[in-house]
Amino acid sequence: MTNVIDTIEADRALKARHRAMWAQGDYPAVAAEIIPELGAILVEACGVRPGERVLDVAAGTGNAAIPAALAGADVVACDLTSELLETGQRVAAERGAELRWQEADAEALSFSDSEFDTVLSCVGVMFAPHHQQAADELVRVCRPGGTIGVLNWTPQGFLGRMLATMKPYAPPPPPGAQPPPLWGDPDHVRALFGKRVTDVTVERRTVVVDRFETPEAFRDYFKQCYGPTISVYRAIADDPEAVASLDRDLADLARVHDVGTAGRTVMEWEYLLFTARRAVRSSG
Repeated sequence: MTNVIDTIEADRALKARHRAMWAQGDYPAVAAEIIPELGAILVEACGVRPGERVLDVAAGTGNAAIPAALAGADVVACDLTSELLETGQRVAAERGAELRWQEADAEALSFSDSEFDTVLSCVGVMFAPHHQQAADELVRVCRPGGTIGVLNWTPQGFLGRMLATMKPYAPPPPPGAQPPPLWGDPDHVRALFGKRVTDVTVERRTVVVDRFETPEAFRDYFKQCYGPTISVYRAIADDPEAVASLDRDLADLARVHDVGTAGRTVMEWEYLLFTARRAVRSSG
């Protein structure tokens, strides 16, 4: 009994840290200024239609949920971090989108079995620490024959490499936690869903990021706005040499990926677009 209680308490503490990580900085700016088109791409790939019941998991500020609602679907946007949902509500109101916002854990969704026609997540569920639990929940709340769609950064793409660059400076992950970019590995995602899905489509694509004039401008923006980056810098704040080293590493990473002309840093960030249908008879 003690071990069970300890496990529950450890999970609560982990989720509290995740919630706090995404609440710091300005992730709404990242979603709106750096990757605004990704949610609509996922919604289109999932074939969302008017009247469908759609759940956006780890929705953040609604990068996918709002386009789905504007397409006429009956949408619920859920996320662990209530601060992001509050911003999403304001953005939705500005764009004339009507949908429901609900705080929820991607690994323990508070929805009924088979409740939704489409279940999707845009660079969101990949950050849930226990991949199989999260995948199981995506399948559970999707009706048989319904659509599951996820868009995630790949391990070898820029964001995957950025997270790998920060890893040596960060505290060790808790036992059982898996690296987020694995959700961008086709074999890993196929294994997570197994025979419970059919009609699988997998496509690697890139999004062009041209907001930054220099690699250093990219680094400084993410130091200020992106929760995972902020957390790593806070962990090494008392070590000036480590801070300087990470400063160099992040700027160098952006420099290596820069395909722009003089005076403007242009990068192509790779992501994996995965869609499938929940099998009518789930197994595996």
